[in-house]
Amino acid sequence: MSTTLLSPAEATSSPIAPIDAELFRTRFNRRPFKIEHHLVDHPLFTLPRLIELAGELPESRVEYNAGDVPVSQDPSSTPRNGLSVQDTIRRIEECRSWMVLKNIELDPEYRALLDECLGEIARYSEPLFPGMCLSEGFVFISSPGSVTPFHIDPENNFLLQIRGQKQVQLFDREDRTVASEEDLEAFFTGAHRNLTYLEGFRARGEYFDLTPGEGLHFPVAAPHWVKNGPEVSISFSITFQTAESRRRAALHRLNSQLRKLGMTPTPVGRSAISDTLKSGVVQAIRFSRRCRGLKVDEPRPQY
Repeated sequence: MSTTLLSPAEATSSPIAPIDAELFRTRFNRRPFKIEHHLVDHPLFTLPRLIELAGELPESRVEYNAGDVPVSQDPSSTPRNGLSVQDTIRRIEECRSWMVLKNIELDPEYRALLDECLGEIARYSEPLFPGMCLSEGFVFISSPGSVTPFHIDPENNFLLQIRGQKQVQLFDREDRTVASEEDLEAFFTGAHRNLTYLEGFRARGEYFDLTPGEGLHFPVAAPHWVKNGPEVSISFSITFQTAESRRRAALHRLNSQLRKLGMTPTPVGRSAISDTLKSGVVQAIRFSRRCRGLKVDEPRPQY
């Protein structure tokens, strides 16, 4: 992705409202924080346009199911709603469903909007964590009261609330009571995003109420779950990787392999020396595979 950095004058017309630079500096990819945006009345987020988008996307890029699910939902038994994609959107107010349109950047209009949003974010993120790449956009369309189960995501995320309200409970990504090292290693080697939510977790996370025009930053792999308010909810998720997020994912995968060999690897982020040494191992393995003409795979989590 080629990211265009905006001048201060241009930022006033950006879909992302001006961001508190000091708040961003101290919390980005460490702790959640809110931002504001100007996308509430944007024509790309009307239900007719989203129905059109859903029909254009590959089937694999549209995920939807019944929204009346527990926070700790087993992904292998998630109930369907019995409707088509288009009918789910048309009847979203009463069909008690949850839907996500993935990789909306496959449509040129949504690609342009995603790039415009990320151009503003990059003004703040690049000095801290350079190498913005692998940008993806998601639109969530949910019935009143529907639940997004407890899970983790592999990328930096800014969730922009367009319509309706939702409440997010978001946890510290370093809290290994909530998500263990083994959970993270499994996720970054291809396991499903959903995690088991225990009642004791309720006091450990922060709650955020989102209304139209507000957005929330989710650090990489910060566990969370979401419940919609009493109206239909539409949210736009702008996501991206950085050199650092890709490095951490590779270290989790290497730790998974070491654990399978009977070792107890040092957790990612615990020791800078350990992480540096293991990063060298990862690079050596990749170099060896390239020299032998083999593909260098990065398993993608299920999300």
